[in-house]
Amino acid sequence: MALPLKLSYIELQNANNIESVDFELNDAKYTIARNQERSDTFSKKFNTPLTLETESLSFIISRKKQRCPCLSPVDPEIVTIRLDDVRSKLNGQESLHEWNKVSIKLRFLPQTQLTDTAPSPGTTLSKKPEASMPTTEQRDVTRSPSAHDTVGSGGATVLPNMPAPGNREGLRPTTEELFEQCPRFRVLVVGKSGVGKSSLINRIFGVETAKVAPEHPGEADIEREITSPENNRLILHDSKGFEPGDGGNYETVKSFIEKRRKMSDIKDQLHAVWLCFQIPIPTHGERLLEDAAESFLQVRNDVLGNTLTIVVFTKHDRLVSFMRQRMRNDPGAVLRHLQEDCIQPIQEFTGDKNIAHVAVSSKLKHEYGLEELIRLTQEKVSKSFTSPENEVSAVPLAAAGAQRMLPTLKVDLSIGVGRQRYWRALGSSANFQGYTIWDCLHVIHTDIVLVWNFYDPCQYLDSENFRNLMMNMVDKVDATAGSNHQPSRSGTLDGGVPLVALAPVMLPLSAFVTLGQWVSATYQRLQGVPTKFMAYIVDLTHVLEILFSLTAGMTAKKLTRTAIKLAYKAYCGSEWMNLTHTDIRSFECWSTARDVVLDKITSMISSDGREARVSRAIASIRESMPSVDLEKDEEWVDEEASQ
Repeated sequence: MALPLKLSYIELQNANNIESVDFELNDAKYTIARNQERSDTFSKKFNTPLTLETESLSFIISRKKQRCPCLSPVDPEIVTIRLDDVRSKLNGQESLHEWNKVSIKLRFLPQTQLTDTAPSPGTTLSKKPEASMPTTEQRDVTRSPSAHDTVGSGGATVLPNMPAPGNREGLRPTTEELFEQCPRFRVLVVGKSGVGKSSLINRIFGVETAKVAPEHPGEADIEREITSPENNRLILHDSKGFEPGDGGNYETVKSFIEKRRKMSDIKDQLHAVWLCFQIPIPTHGERLLEDAAESFLQVRNDVLGNTLTIVVFTKHDRLVSFMRQRMRNDPGAVLRHLQEDCIQPIQEFTGDKNIAHVAVSSKLKHEYGLEELIRLTQEKVSKSFTSPENEVSAVPLAAAGAQRMLPTLKVDLSIGVGRQRYWRALGSSANFQGYTIWDCLHVIHTDIVLVWNFYDPCQYLDSENFRNLMMNMVDKVDATAGSNHQPSRSGTLDGGVPLVALAPVMLPLSAFVTLGQWVSATYQRLQGVPTKFMAYIVDLTHVLEILFSLTAGMTAKKLTRTAIKLAYKAYCGSEWMNLTHTDIRSFECWSTARDVVLDKITSMISSDGREARVSRAIASIRESMPSVDLEKDEEWVDEEASQ
C-alpha cells in the first residue's frame, strides 16, 4: 500500500491572465499568493505539509476582469486533479500538470521524511535535537542583504543567519485543526429584493463581491454557495425572501433548511439564519410581512428547529429620517414604532416573546445596529456550537474571523485559541520542550494572525520580515526601565529617518536583519523565556488591533506593507508599548497552583483603555502622515534611505 503524500509547496507559472488562485484539499481552502518577484507566478509553501487524504485536489482560479465593460464577468473556474494522476506524474518529489498553458507544480516531502500528524492536546511531542545555548552576554548578528540572500513569502528577505525552519510537525497551529473542521461561517440571508441584504453583508464581512440582491425577484439560488476571495471565512446562501403572491419560495426555504439540518458534517450545516424585513414607514402603505412570511414564522420551530435565527429589521435610517421630519418633538417615536409595528407582530406570529431581533442600518454615515447584530450572532453561535471541553470551537472561530467590524471579538478569540493550547504552561515549557524559541513563536504567531483574518493575499503578516519586526520589538522588553524608547516627538523614526507626509514609510534596516541569539535557543525552563513569550503575544495583538482600525475603511482592499509598517511604528516605542514592557518586566510568577503567566497575558491583552490607546495611535498616524495612501504597497525597507 502506497504511503500518503504530504504536500509542501505549490507553484503556478505562466499565469499572466490570472487574478487569484485558491486551493482546496481535505475540505479546507488556502489562498495561493502571487509571487512578489514574478508577476506570472503564484506560489505557496506549507510550513506544516498537507496530507492528501481525498481522491482529488482542486484549484479555484479567477481570471482577470475583462477590459470591455460590455462583457459579463467570468465565473471562477475549478481545476480538479485526481490523486491517481498526481501519483502517475510524480517524478522524485514533484508532480507537474498543465491547464490552459498554466504550469502547475506540486512538491511533496520525500518518503523518508513522512511523519505522523500532529498529536492531540496532552500528548507528548517529538523533540528536535537541542541547539547550543547562548552565553549570558548575547550578541546580535547584524548584516545587510546580499546577492546570496533568498526571497521568501510576503517579499521577505531570508538571511543566512536566520534560524532555519525547524521540524514543526509537532507544533501544528490550533487554528489549522479548527479550520479543517469548519473553514467558513455559513449563513443564510432571507429577504426580498431591495431589503438591503447586499449592503448588510458587504459592510459586516468586508467584501464587495457578495451580490446577494438579484436584479429581478426569483433569480437568487438558495443552493449556491456565495464566497469571496476577499474573505475566505464566509459562505453565504441567499434567498429572495417572500415576495407578494409567491408562496413557492416558502417551500424552497423550508426544504433547504431541513436538508442542511440533517447534514452530519458541521461545516455543511447552517450556522445562522438572518431573516431580513424592511422597517415599514408609517403612511407609506408598506407591510412588514407578506402572507408567505407570516406562514413561515408561524411554523418557524418546525422548519428551523434549533438553527440559530435572528430577525433583522433593515433600513433603520429611513425610519429615523421620517420621524425627524414628521414627529421631531417626539424623541421616543422611533423606538415606539419599532416595538409596536415590528417587534410585537413578529413575537405574535412566532409565539416567542424572546425571539432574537435587531434593527440595523448599513447606509454610510448612518450605520446603526451592525455591531449589535455581530455580537448577538457570535453569542448564539458560541452557545450552540462550543463544546464544554474546549475554550474555542470551530464554528465560533470561523464566525469571529468572518466579521470585519469588531476587533474585540478577534481579541477574545485569539485569547481563547491561545488558552486552548500554546499559551498554557509557558513557564514550564510543557508544549514546547525541545523546540527552538523561533519555532515556538512561529506557531503562536500563525494562530494569532489567522484569527484576525485580514485580506492578505500576499501573506505579508506571515512573512519572515514581519516576524523579524516583532522579534526585534520583543528584544526591548529586556531593556532597563530607564532606557525604554520614548514616543517620538521630533517627527522622526528610529535611526533619524524623517517622518514626512507623502514620503515612504521607512523603517531602519536593522529592524529586519538583527536578531538576538535567543531566537535559536532551545526552549526550556530558563529565566526570561516566559517574558519573551508574554511580550511577543501582547505586542503582536496590539499591533494587529491598530492595523485593524487603520484599515477599517479599506473594504475589500488588499493589505499592504505600507499599512503594516504604519501600525507597527505607531506602537513600537510608544507609551503603550513602554507600559506593556514595564508591566511584563515587573511580573513575578508568585503561584504554582494556577497558570499565572496565562492569566497575566489574558489580563494585559483585554485591559481597560485598550480602545482609547488604539484611537490615539490612529490619530498619531493621521497627524504625522495625513496624506498617506494605505492602498499603495511599498517595500519593507528603503535601503538607500536607511543607509
